[in-house]
Amino acid sequence: MNSDSTHAADLQKAASQALGDIEPALLEDWFRSRYFDAKIDISSSGMQNYSLGQLRGMLGVSMDELDGLPFRDSPTLGCEPLRAAIAARYAPTRSERVMVTHGSTEGIFLALSAVVRPGDEVVVLSPVYQSLSSVASALGATLRVWELSPAEDFTPDLDRLAGLITAKTRAVVVNFPHNPTGAMLDPQGYHRLLEMVEAAGCYLFWDAAFGELVYDFTPLPDPAAIMEKCVSFGTMSKAFGLPGLRIGWCIAPPDVLATMVKLRDYVTISTSPLNELLATRVMENVDTVVGPLREQARFNRLLLSTWAADHPDLISLPLPHGGVSAFPALPRGVDTISLCDKLLDEHGVLLVPGLCFGHPDRVRLGFGGGTDELQAGLEAVAIAASELASPVAAY
Repeated sequence: MNSDSTHAADLQKAASQALGDIEPALLEDWFRSRYFDAKIDISSSGMQNYSLGQLRGMLGVSMDELDGLPFRDSPTLGCEPLRAAIAARYAPTRSERVMVTHGSTEGIFLALSAVVRPGDEVVVLSPVYQSLSSVASALGATLRVWELSPAEDFTPDLDRLAGLITAKTRAVVVNFPHNPTGAMLDPQGYHRLLEMVEAAGCYLFWDAAFGELVYDFTPLPDPAAIMEKCVSFGTMSKAFGLPGLRIGWCIAPPDVLATMVKLRDYVTISTSPLNELLATRVMENVDTVVGPLREQARFNRLLLSTWAADHPDLISLPLPHGGVSAFPALPRGVDTISLCDKLLDEHGVLLVPGLCFGHPDRVRLGFGGGTDELQAGLEAVAIAASELASPVAAY
């Protein structure tokens, strides 16, 4: 074996060992033993879930259409009608770059695995949805952290990002609207980000799981529609109210897709034709499906803001500009893990401690569910936090 082959084998071995040692997914660990026991969920970053019957009624999907579906394998990249519908909404003329995935999580894992090598520098956000940082770290990358500061209400600071990008940067990984804070880039910041990445010649990984849910700014275009070295991700698990459908997508350069296909052949192979049929109809009627949920989210966001203003001694809330998750702080002295356990044990309310996102003084609070459920959950939070708070506690 020559030296080049030996070096390549060593790198492959290092990457394999690192993936085996990937950090536990803290959010999923938290949900695993609690999610199905909760009566009220104000933890999630998605919308109120549709039922199959509701979906069929909205989209006119007949039982005959479902009954006629053969359960054969789908194409590796997904069925053509669904890929075309995704491209039509997010990246017109680039349907050949679309891969249908099992939620966005599979796309993130496959794409990072296709691009990142041991020793690469990768810029990641903090706080962050863990897949967007831990996968790159497990692949052997050196993480350079773009901190969203609580003191600035998690507003993205582009000057801070500029100081992190170097000649060694392989990729910049972001998600806007941001999970868990709901922070957003304004249009000027969006264009500056794209210019920075293109000037560096690195990849942009753009997670747009909440791209359909924007309140104070203009929805941001998918950069994969115009950039060459961009991989973007979307999912029906968040804004669409369809997490159980397990359908997401990515839009990526052809060479990245080719490597993703090679990796996928060893894991999931393809997605379900039944799920793809439903997802195609959804993607052809996005506003019909998302519109009512978006209006509910707007109302719930106002309700959340009013509730926080009514409890200034208990909650410090940076108002989310997108998505349906907020990341409020609790007074000093309130153990947020104890708070979340107390809420579940005594009130049946599910909430996520900020430790899952590296901020133990905060909680992730979801407001995408039913309004009555949100109101009941917020009332329980106020009661439980009051019981745990010290009389002299402050932020």
